Amino acid sequence: MSTTPIIKNLHPIDHASAQGKPKEILDIALKQVGFIPNMYANMANAPAMLSTYLHGYALFRSESGFSPAEQEVVFLSVSQYNGCNYCTAAHSMIADKMSGVPKDVLQAIRTRQSIPDAKLAALAAMAVEMVAKHGQPDRAVVQTFLDAGYREQDLLYIILAAAVKALSNYSNQAFGTTVDEKFAAYKIV
Repeated sequence: MSTTPIIKNLHPIDHASAQGKPKEILDIALKQVGFIPNMYANMANAPAMLSTYLHGYALFRSESGFSPAEQEVVFLSVSQYNGCNYCTAAHSMIADKMSGVPKDVLQAIRTRQSIPDAKLAALAAMAVEMVAKHGQPDRAVVQTFLDAGYREQDLLYIILAAAVKALSNYSNQAFGTTVDEKFAAYKIV
């Protein structure tokens, strides 16, 4: 899952010396999470990208109807599928310390093994299927997802989560974003 950065001439925006739109969006980020993650400092090079990410992320968290554990399963499954070391580490820490994802489920997602919880397995499979098939999932995967107790509306929130993760996963890969110390224990080596 390691990538060679393609962005070489842009550098993280330092919040302390930022001005204009980068400062404005980093101020918002600081209020939301209490620190400026390396990912945000990189994304602030395109303030619209960071703004869109923060907005979509917050709406997914507040409006999806998924439990915190389910939200993390979606974010982590998509990030793992996309090969984003940074987001895999960050969402692993959130899953373990904040969202209540069972340890065996977390480990299964991180190692791309079978998820031992049928409902969460259907959710993870649906999230990956939407990304892998570019929004054209196999009908059997959709039916398994619906049979697990999810609704068609939930598919739309998976699309929202996938869009948010495209912004973060792809920008992290473009920059080769260094995993923050806060998430380092969850880094996949």
